[in-house]
Amino acid sequence: MIYEYRAYYVMPGRMADIQKRFAEITLNLFKKHGIRVVGFWETVIGESNELVYICAYDDLAHRARAWSAFMADPEWQAARKATEANGPLVERVVNKIWRPTAFSPLQ
Repeated sequence: MIYEYRAYYVMPGRMADIQKRFAEITLNLFKKHGIRVVGFWETVIGESNELVYICAYDDLAHRARAWSAFMADPEWQAARKATEANGPLVERVVNKIWRPTAFSPLQ
């Protein structure tokens, strides 16, 4: 297994919009394309415009296939366009690919 850490730095005043998009649209499309979400977190202390989530994949090839299919999905493209009609939701994205250590409880 590999894990992908993704931190979205959300445009001012758009946190509710991106959370709604994840809850109502994106998570269903992730499931459709085999992107397994471990969890979502919002910052309690620190940068208030940060939304973080972690995804699990069998390997890098699985991640590449899943993201390619997701990004090419016409339903995602239409939803992204509609939800960003008033401007972008995300200022920047930071992502990292993680591999569990041999002693990690989560493999």
